[in-house]
Order: sequence, then structure tokens, then C-alpha cells
Amino acid sequence: MTAPRFAARGMVLVSSLLLLIVVTILALAMFRGYGIQERIAGNVREKQRALHMAVSAQQYGEWWLTQGNAALTPINCHNMLNANLNQGQICRLPAPTQVTLTAPPWAVGVTYSPTTVLSTQFTGTAGQNTYVAPPVFYITDLGSSGTGNGEAFQVDAYGYGATTTAVAVVESTYQVGQGVIDRGGL
Repeated sequence: MTAPRFAARGMVLVSSLLLLIVVTILALAMFRGYGIQERIAGNVREKQRALHMAVSAQQYGEWWLTQGNAALTPINCHNMLNANLNQGQICRLPAPTQVTLTAPPWAVGVTYSPTTVLSTQFTGTAGQNTYVAPPVFYITDLGSSGTGNGEAFQVDAYGYGATTTAVAVVESTYQVGQGVIDRGGL
């Protein structure tokens, strides 16, 4: 006697459904992983944009010192100036050391809009090709340099990416000495 042919047909259906469930779970896990990687890449991009803005403002602040401004008398800084309007200041007190993500690192200093960035890119709102705010630099007079051949300054700067949570802060110590000549990048 032979077994009926229809008895094994249900097993193929059950096996196919189990295989379909496994493939679906693997596909969902793969797509979720790609979404996380995309967010990480976006965050890294915005952090780099913020760092580039901060470095740009820091370098401008250092250049500004070499343009005869190092001889300015340090003051108690209490307002925000605009470097693009030929404004600047050297402060007596160093920049605050605490940085929060809900407010700018400090409320005084000098804003600077690099010429390679359009002023329309500083919108105050998040966007892929915009910045939340222009970068800011803050210059502190540290007194006579260790060599006695000039004045030492601390240049702090911060810049934002497309959101206020993408912020970078940089700092340098810069000496302006006698006999320093700016050759315009030559």
C-alpha cells in the first residue's frame, strides 16, 4: 500500500512561510542599520561644518591682530561686534570656559562671515546648506610674551553647523611681535 499523496503538501507551505518570515526580519534589520548609519554620517558632516566655521573665525581673529590691532587697549567686553563692518575688540577677561548647547558659548565677541559663505546662509533655522549663526571669535590679551619680543593673545572661536547642537569651539595662543610682517599669504 502507498501513502496518500496529499499528506505532505502542508509541510511545503509551512516551510515557505517560515523562510519568508526570516527573510523579512533580516531585511528590516538591514534597513534599520542603514538609517542609523545615515544619521551618524549627517552628524559627522555637521560637526565638520561647525569646526570649519570656528577655525575660519579663529584664523580671521589672528589675522586681525596683525593688522595693527594688537596695539589696541584691552577693554571689559560686554557686547557683540561685527568684523565685516570693520569692528573688533581685545578683551581683558578670558572667554567663558563652560559651553552649553542651548545658548552660544559666550554672548560677547566678534561675529565674522567668511567671504566664501553667503550671508543668506546664516538663517537662524536648520537646513542642509545653511548655518544657524555666523561664527564668533573672542580675543584676550595675555600680556607680554615669554620672549619679551611682543604681546601674547588667546584667540577663542566657535562656529555652528545647520543646528545649534552642531557647535565647535577652538582656541589658540597667538603672539604678535615687533618686526612681524604680513605678506598677504605669500
